Amino acid sequence: MNHLKKGEFYGQTNQTIHLNGLTLTDTVYTQPKVDWHYHEHAYFTFILEGLVIEGNKKEVYHCPAGTLLFHHWQDAHYNIKPDGFTRGFHVEIEKPWFDDLFLKADDIQGNINLLNPALKLLMYKVFTETKIQDQTSSLSIQGVLLNMLSQMAEGDKSVGDKNPSWVAKINEILNDQFTDNLTLGFLSETLSIHPVHLSRDFSKYFNCSFGEYIRKLKVEKSLSLLSDKRKLLTDIAFECGFADQSHFIRCFKQINGMSPSNYRKILFH
Repeated sequence: MNHLKKGEFYGQTNQTIHLNGLTLTDTVYTQPKVDWHYHEHAYFTFILEGLVIEGNKKEVYHCPAGTLLFHHWQDAHYNIKPDGFTRGFHVEIEKPWFDDLFLKADDIQGNINLLNPALKLLMYKVFTETKIQDQTSSLSIQGVLLNMLSQMAEGDKSVGDKNPSWVAKINEILNDQFTDNLTLGFLSETLSIHPVHLSRDFSKYFNCSFGEYIRKLKVEKSLSLLSDKRKLLTDIAFECGFADQSHFIRCFKQINGMSPSNYRKILFH
C-alpha cells in the first residue's frame, strides 16, 4: 500500500504552505482512480470544486464541492475522480502540533465526513487566509484549526454521552430542507416534541439558535456553488433559499466578513 509523505497528494499541487507543524496544499486532482493508500499525518480534505468519491474500510463518500473530510494518520482509503475538473484543499497536522496545544488526536474520530456547517465555514476561513497571506494569517489559521478540532472533540464526546434521538433527526431534516420555509410547529410535530422543549434544547446541542443554524447552512451551501463560474449571484441566492440577492449578500458578509464576489475572486486567484 502506498504511503504518502507530508505535502504529497495525487495531482497537480498549485500551492503549498508550511506553518509550524501544519502543511496546507491546494491541489487539482488529475488521476481518475487512486488505489488504497494512507498519509503520514492526520489531515483534512476540503473539496473546493468538482466531485470525488472516497472509500475507506467503513463506507464510501460521494464528495461534491463543500465536502469536508477528516482522516487520522495511516487511515487507509482510495479515491475515484469522475470526469471533470476537481480541486481539493488539504490541511495536514503533525503530531507535535497536537501535543504542543494539549490536544489528543485520538479523541477525534477519523475517516469521517463532517456535516456540521459551522466546521465547514471555519475551513473556508482557513482557505481564505492562505490566499490573503498577511502577517496575521499564520496566527489566524492556527486559531481557527484549534477551534475546529476542539468542537470536533466535544462533538464526539457528546455522541458518546448518547444524545436524544431527535438531535440526529432534526439535523437530518435541517440539512435536507433548509431552503424550505420550516416552522417550529412542523418540526415539533415531526419529532413528537413539544415546541417549548425543542426551542429551549436546540441551542444546547447545536450551540446556536434555529435561525443561526439555518443561515449557516444556506451560506455554507452558497460557498460551494460559488465555485461554479456559470452561476450568477441571483441564481445562487435563490437556490440557497434566500429571499433575494441583497439578503444573501448581507448574510454572507455577516458570516464570512466579505462579499460573495470577493470570495469568488479569492477562490480563483
